[in-house]
Amino acid sequence: MRFNLIGPFEIVTDDGRTYQPGTPKVCQTLALLLTRPGEIVTAEALIRELWGENPPRSAVTTLQTYVYHARRMFTQEELAPPGRCLIVTGPSGYVMRVEDSEVDVRIFERLVTRARYELAEEEPQRALRTVAQALDLWRGPALSNFPAGDVLAGHVVHLEELRIRAFETRIEAQEALGRHRESIPELRKLINDYPLNEWFHSRLIGALGAAGRRAEALQAYQKVRRLLAEELGLEPSAELKRLHGRLLSPARGDRHAVGAAV
Repeated sequence: MRFNLIGPFEIVTDDGRTYQPGTPKVCQTLALLLTRPGEIVTAEALIRELWGENPPRSAVTTLQTYVYHARRMFTQEELAPPGRCLIVTGPSGYVMRVEDSEVDVRIFERLVTRARYELAEEEPQRALRTVAQALDLWRGPALSNFPAGDVLAGHVVHLEELRIRAFETRIEAQEALGRHRESIPELRKLINDYPLNEWFHSRLIGALGAAGRRAEALQAYQKVRRLLAEELGLEPSAELKRLHGRLLSPARGDRHAVGAAV
């Protein structure tokens, strides 16, 4: 089986069928259990996810009903092999008995960690392949087909931060391979998606400088300088200022001086 949380929540069966649960509360219950496969998720955490700080008096009973409907769904829709019990009741909550390899979020986390390790081991080509596998798992915003509560919202934020880390890893791997020109289109898109991320701005400026496009690099610096001032009332970071200085006075005979600075 495969449980996909990155994008619309869906369940992919062993025979390739795709199923999307139709009840938002059941989706929330299952999704929270799937963020910690094989571990107990307390009833308290599930209730907080489903109703926030003001649960109804019947919250425990209603939660049990949602778990019952989830179990019945697996059986009636033939989503799990016969005899496989996916949701187990524990002393303080519930456990989703699935492997990490059956949950796209856990696969994504593992791949990003591996890519970072490969990059640290000076294997940028392998890191590029690994991080590409991770980013290919994204089908859209996580859990986009139902409203997430406070607990799941924290997991969604964590996933988005990890996605940014994956983008950073890909850019760093391309730089290590000397592929500055190849990084420029992606960096422009990333800056459009994350306009206040100074790291992406610094990498774009460095890549433009390394590609011999100093005028464009200076324009990119002025753009982020205005953006930070208008949006946040801040000056560019020390790293961005150093890049600007190198653009104005590059090391003689070193056309890669700016790119090396990042």
